[in-house]
Amino acid sequence: MKLYIKHMVSLRCKMVVKSELEKLGLTCVSVELGMVEIMEEVSNEQLEIFNQNLKKLGLELLDDKKNILVEKIKTLIIEMIHYSDEVPNVNDSDYISQKLNYDYTYLSNTFSEVKGITIQQYIILHKIEKVKELLIYDELTLTEIAHRLHYSSVAHLSNQFKKVTGLTPTYFKEVKENRNNNLEDL
Repeated sequence: MKLYIKHMVSLRCKMVVKSELEKLGLTCVSVELGMVEIMEEVSNEQLEIFNQNLKKLGLELLDDKKNILVEKIKTLIIEMIHYSDEVPNVNDSDYISQKLNYDYTYLSNTFSEVKGITIQQYIILHKIEKVKELLIYDELTLTEIAHRLHYSSVAHLSNQFKKVTGLTPTYFKEVKENRNNNLEDL
């Protein structure tokens, strides 16, 4: 039996979900971002308890087909940007469409209807979060970050970063360094 879970976006979420299922005496076949497969059939009572426990942790079971599809899209984007070192050889829309086996227009319309933003806007927000993370860790140059996240140029990345955050990547990095210096002075 497969269960789809909203807001399940990290490895920690996977561990928490597995733990909650084990507390109910259920065996996980697999735990992925946004989805868990259970060996046994689950009673309505177990589902209710599981959902209540998930809500306490900021997660939630999904039962609506549109919401499940949107969570699959979100999970795919999060995995693509945050957890994969492999760069898709196709554009984002083709990649998402191929992975989920749906026409991109249908996916896009469903996502926009449920989330209130486009898939592309969601991708941009996650890319900018990844840029922030990479800037904070200070391991890659802006050119390397732009290449890694499929930006056509550093200028494109910088423009998008500023549009989303109000700061340039360079200024963002300076603020981080100044903050670290101030903490050292305490």
